[in-house]
Amino acid sequence: MNKKQKKMLTRILIATVMLIALYFLPVTGILQLALYLVVYLVIGYDILKKAGKGIANRRVFDENFLMAVATIGAFTLAIYQRSGDYIEGIAVMLFYQIGELFQSYAVGKSRKNISALMDIRPDYANIERDGKLEKVDPDEVAIGSTIIVQPGEKIPIDGIILEGTSTLNTSALTGESLPREAAPGDEIISGCINMTGVLKIRTEKEFGESTVSKILELVENSSSRKSRSEDFIARFARVYTPAVCYSALALAVLPPVILMLTGGDAQWGTWIYRALTFLVTSCPCALVVSIPLSFFAGIGGASKEGVLVKGSNYLETLSQVRCVVFDKTGTLTQGVFEVSGVHHNEMENEKLLEYAALAECASSHPISKSLQRAYGKEIDRSRVTDIEEISGHGILAKVDGIPVAAGNSKLMKQLGIPYKDCHSVGTIIHMAVNGSYAGHIVISDIVKPHSKEAIQKLRRSGVHKTVMLTGDTGKVAQAVASELGVDEVYSDLLPGDKVDKVEELLAACQSKEKLAFVGDGINDAPVLSRADIGIAMGAMGSDAAIEAADVVLMDDNPMQIAKAIRISRKCLRIVYQNIVFALVIKFSCLALVAVGVANMWAAIFADVGVMVLAVLNAVRALRVHNL
Repeated sequence: MNKKQKKMLTRILIATVMLIALYFLPVTGILQLALYLVVYLVIGYDILKKAGKGIANRRVFDENFLMAVATIGAFTLAIYQRSGDYIEGIAVMLFYQIGELFQSYAVGKSRKNISALMDIRPDYANIERDGKLEKVDPDEVAIGSTIIVQPGEKIPIDGIILEGTSTLNTSALTGESLPREAAPGDEIISGCINMTGVLKIRTEKEFGESTVSKILELVENSSSRKSRSEDFIARFARVYTPAVCYSALALAVLPPVILMLTGGDAQWGTWIYRALTFLVTSCPCALVVSIPLSFFAGIGGASKEGVLVKGSNYLETLSQVRCVVFDKTGTLTQGVFEVSGVHHNEMENEKLLEYAALAECASSHPISKSLQRAYGKEIDRSRVTDIEEISGHGILAKVDGIPVAAGNSKLMKQLGIPYKDCHSVGTIIHMAVNGSYAGHIVISDIVKPHSKEAIQKLRRSGVHKTVMLTGDTGKVAQAVASELGVDEVYSDLLPGDKVDKVEELLAACQSKEKLAFVGDGINDAPVLSRADIGIAMGAMGSDAAIEAADVVLMDDNPMQIAKAIRISRKCLRIVYQNIVFALVIKFSCLALVAVGVANMWAAIFADVGVMVLAVLNAVRALRVHNL
């Protein structure tokens, strides 16, 4: 418990002891009233203060106002009837405060759980000065600085390993318990824990732009994006609270007036008591507390599993996904390309690969990297000039002053150069040197080991259709789709074509069915933004991924997509359970109070009980590991 919660618990215990003592003390009259008022103020002064502030700020109708009016009314009624029964009014406030304490503790506990799950913010970075390690604030480390990370320390800033090998614990980022090996030249992201060796790292980003900062920013901002369910509760409370206040007033006044007009006994005390009980019963705490808590817990549970959801609105949309559209490269396949053949070449294989590698030297695309690896020699970029990239087609450049074109069949057609088709399955890079066709290079991608199982899990999770979009040729696309069991595949697409295809698929979806697009978050930013829900895979180092996507998977495992959908559906089930449960119990109790079946004791037990059960149910959204 925090300091505030301990203070409240102390007040509850003092008030309880005083109430029990007063029950047995033989005091009456003014002294009895004064002593009970002391107990009332001990337990309820903060509620009265909040109610007063609400009235002063013209925000009258809230739970503090309801509790203040109901309890003061109960005291007034006891004085009017000269019954000396002040226990009921104090008990109402006491049980309400017990419920509030329980709710505060549950929310605090879930926040601590989420903080523990996301405890990845580094406290310092080590910089070597004069042969000694000096701890500095990560915010003070500039780009290009060299930092030292010792065993057991967190990686504070994204960078590249200069010296040292180690194993990294990435579970806080990805939810994956298996350690990862790290060696010189590897890119490394902040938030991982260095387990074995000492690493010397050159920083590539400022701390504020590093992966760990982006993750924490996403989690912190997620509560600002409200779901439709939360908006409904806010709108409901704005209408419901004044409605029950006016209903209570009508219950206190109309029946006695009608009885008086018909010649009967008005029974003002009975009807005012029912109206006060009606106010106590009407307090919508269970809804107001449990719905946001459910989404908060759901987002926290997802974060633990390496799934970052930007807001509860996206969590709600994710639960309605029935069509999942995939980019191929880097999503369903590893994006690790290898040259598997050189065909119809008019020059030696090594020379053709040299031209291709040099022409592609300015590109960071996986295919370009594979050509450079196949060349196997250091790239002399001074030999290459006039580089021009034609989106969706390929590269034009001059190598040693000779015009070179490297790209797909569309590029050859655009240049008017006759080319030869390839019957091998893979990505085909056609080459033209000095205006003449020089052959083509076959590059093959490798399917991720869990992609097929991920498609099957999506079907079991209620996804009706899976679609693959790719810029690759039809032959390559069909081969991958058949291997994985994807329902539909569209090939030879430019980035703009993917947006158009997603538009068509969105139009074909039914009104309550949502479409998710899964991509690498860099090349697919326009499509990620256009889909109902955009999911970026394995791209936590990319600002484009974080900005464009609604959900970011901190691992590149496609199995996480089905898990993210199951997490969202569990969270929404809990939300709807709480809404239905709270409303049914609330309106049932209001009806029973109005007809005199339930008294104030029953009302407060029902109110606190519903809130406690709803909060306990909401906290279940944190438990998502075995989904």
